[in-house]
Amino acid sequence: MPFYSGFALGLGLIAAIGAQNAFVLRQGLADRHVLAICLCCALSDLILITAGVAGIGRVAQAHPAWIMTLRYAGAVFLAAYALASARRVALGNSGLTPGRTGDASLARTLAIALALTWLNPHVYIDTLLLLGTVAATYGDQRLRFGAGAICASFVFFFALGFGARRLRGLFARPLTWRIVDGGIALLMAVLAARLALGA
Repeated sequence: MPFYSGFALGLGLIAAIGAQNAFVLRQGLADRHVLAICLCCALSDLILITAGVAGIGRVAQAHPAWIMTLRYAGAVFLAAYALASARRVALGNSGLTPGRTGDASLARTLAIALALTWLNPHVYIDTLLLLGTVAATYGDQRLRFGAGAICASFVFFFALGFGARRLRGLFARPLTWRIVDGGIALLMAVLAARLALGA
C-alpha cells in the first residue's frame, strides 16, 4: 500500500494543471524535444521527492511531535488544492490553449523546463514538504511511498508529452479539463481526510 499511496498522491499533485504541465503539453502537441523535456521534468521530480522523503524522514525521527503539525498542515494544503480544482470546475474556466512553441533550440527549451520546475515555489511545497511529510508517516516503508511518487512522475510526464499529439482534439475541449480537475478535486479531498485522520 505505501507504493500505491505514493503513486496516487504524487499523480494527483503532478496532474494539477500548471505552467510546467502546460509547457510539456505544448511541446508534445508540437512534437518538439519531447523525450528531453519529459526526462528533464521527471528526473527533477526524482531529485526533489528523494530529498523530501529522506530529509523529512530524518527530521521526523529527531522530532516526532513535528509530524502531527506537518500532518495537519499537509491536510489543509490538500484541502485547499481540492477546493481550487473544484472551483475551476464550477466556474467552467478549466482548460488550456496549447499555442505554438516555435523552433526553440534544445538548450533553450530545456532551460525553460528547468526554470518552470526549479523556480516554482509550489514544487517545493509539493515534494519537499507535502510528499516528505506524508512519507514520514509510513516509517520504515517511506522509501516505498517515495518510489511510488517517483513512478507517478515518470508515468505522468511521458504520458502527457507523448500522448498529447494523439489526443490533440480531446485536449482542445474545455470539458476534458473540467473532468480532469473534478477528478483531482475528489482525490485531493479524500487524501486530505485520510491525512487529517492519520490513516
